[in-house]
Amino acid sequence: MDLGFFHDFLSIDSTSGKERKVAEWLSETLPGMFPAVNRPVLRVDEVGDGTLNLLLTWGKPRIVFCSHLDTVPPYIPPTFLESVIKGRGSCDAKGQVFAMVTACQRLAEEGKTDFGLLLLAGEETGSWGAKAFAKTDFRAPYLVVGEPTDTCMVSASKGTKSFDLKFTGEAFHSGYPQYGVSAVELFVDFVNQLRAKDFGLDPMLGETTWNIGLVHSDNPQNILSPELTCRLYFRTTFVSDEAVCKWMAEAPALLRDGRSEPAMTETASTVREATPDATSAVIPGLTGNLTVTPRGGDTPATYWTVEGLPSKPVAFGSDAPHLKNFTHKAICGPGSITVAHRDDEHVPIAELEKAVEQYLVLYSTAQGTE
Repeated sequence: MDLGFFHDFLSIDSTSGKERKVAEWLSETLPGMFPAVNRPVLRVDEVGDGTLNLLLTWGKPRIVFCSHLDTVPPYIPPTFLESVIKGRGSCDAKGQVFAMVTACQRLAEEGKTDFGLLLLAGEETGSWGAKAFAKTDFRAPYLVVGEPTDTCMVSASKGTKSFDLKFTGEAFHSGYPQYGVSAVELFVDFVNQLRAKDFGLDPMLGETTWNIGLVHSDNPQNILSPELTCRLYFRTTFVSDEAVCKWMAEAPALLRDGRSEPAMTETASTVREATPDATSAVIPGLTGNLTVTPRGGDTPATYWTVEGLPSKPVAFGSDAPHLKNFTHKAICGPGSITVAHRDDEHVPIAELEKAVEQYLVLYSTAQGTE
């Protein structure tokens, strides 16, 4: 294994949006890493957002090894220890790319053909590179997507569904919350309903999970929030995928029906009489509003596995669902998802070596399968 190449590869910052630099470096470096008598044909595609997809092919590929070039921020320089390599991308997913490059070198040195290496942009920010490649005319029977799976083949993966949420309230002095509607309170009510919702237990993929990000409400502390926005991201199962979409379509009505109109307490009545100007903007019966905008995603899927190689289901997403150019798709690679996206990201060298051997087995299996 050419660890010097891996060090140089990891030393280039390719956090999301910056992966063009590493793609350009690879387009210049990779062809020369293969024997002159069996060098690949290189194809470079502009993705459209300033990034690049790279495709290297030997003959007419029956199997294509594929992973992504972008990493999550922040960039962390590599550290090479005796048995472990640390740094951003070492596990997700430059480690997979390195193992695939090494496997392709082995195949090329043995004079093998009919395989390819596909390196994509933008996986971490919506699989833009994969979606762009899916629109090309390239086709092949088998695809192997590199992700950190503990060198297990993925038997099934959860789907994803993403939604933009906008909670609209009515700003008012926080000393008199009964006269306004806090968008933050609407958000809390929604989250409580979501927590109480049972989407069912999938026998293969387990529970449906969700996460909320990009939460924003910039009201001062002494004013009820007139607006809160956020993004809701589901990991769906075969049992829950359609149910999640249906529930989210009904969520605005559920939130509205679940809230009562502001009650006019004795104290509130006294305040209204004492401060008529302060209550002139009150909207009687106002209960707030939720707008849900679907952002898309993908559905749960099963994947190609090979007898004799370990397999397991996973909860993370990948480029695999978006790559419609292939008949049979597999996901496997070195490293653990439990350290991906973390500051202590790392990959054992032994797993990189094991992944290379597995990729060679997958090549042989694909070549012998009609």
